[in-house]
Amino acid sequence: MPRIHPLAYVDPQSELADDVEVGPFCVVESGVVIGSGTVLDSHATVKRGTTLGTGNYVGQGAVLGGDPQDRKYKGEPTFLRVGDRNVFREYVTIHRATGEEQATVVGNDNYIMAYCHLGHNVTTHDWVTIANNTGVSGHVTIEDLVTVGGMSGIHQFCRVGKVAMVGGMTKVTRDVPPFMIVDGPEEEIHDINAIGLRRFGVTPQSRMALHKACKLLFKSRLGLTTAMETVRKELPITDELDYLLKFEERRFKGKNGRGDQH
Repeated sequence: MPRIHPLAYVDPQSELADDVEVGPFCVVESGVVIGSGTVLDSHATVKRGTTLGTGNYVGQGAVLGGDPQDRKYKGEPTFLRVGDRNVFREYVTIHRATGEEQATVVGNDNYIMAYCHLGHNVTTHDWVTIANNTGVSGHVTIEDLVTVGGMSGIHQFCRVGKVAMVGGMTKVTRDVPPFMIVDGPEEEIHDINAIGLRRFGVTPQSRMALHKACKLLFKSRLGLTTAMETVRKELPITDELDYLLKFEERRFKGKNGRGDQH
């Protein structure tokens, strides 16, 4: 049987695995599904429409699955779907989606620090780290192995490419290219995320190709189309560089530097 503190409220219409732990003053609403090995610290709330996988930790005061903060939301059934082995620290808030049967999605092995917010229809992939007091607006996608520094803000419909690093207190209003470091109020692209790339096994040859591509794409005065043509002509197209170029091409399909906004 789940270990439920006598001062917690767990709706009988929820579904908890046998080894789930629920601390004092927690609330688990009807229809919630919580997988094996998940722990809810005191005062955590898991609201309707939420599914948690295995081995998650929900910190004190966190609220998962709240109604979206969206004027378009009219009470339609929507969801929050969370994978496995995620950590949500104190007072994290994550909202369900807007749009009938739509879902906010959190992948696996993410670490979301205290007071962060993930808005409606957000998708985070795997091994994402988001530091304290960061706000992630609706319809944002954060790809694998991204690190976001504390007190940052990410605009609606932005996409943060994999293995990118966003410096603390950065205002992100357009897509962040994969493998790059972005920092500051002007969203300046500084260089490749060399430490992260080494850590995740990207070869020196590919790192050098990305470094040279960064200079051409983001530091030169060439237009993006011309810069991408130059990169293809002058640099070896590794898997990572091919991913970067395709990521940048997506911008042309969107608005205001956000490829997912149509």
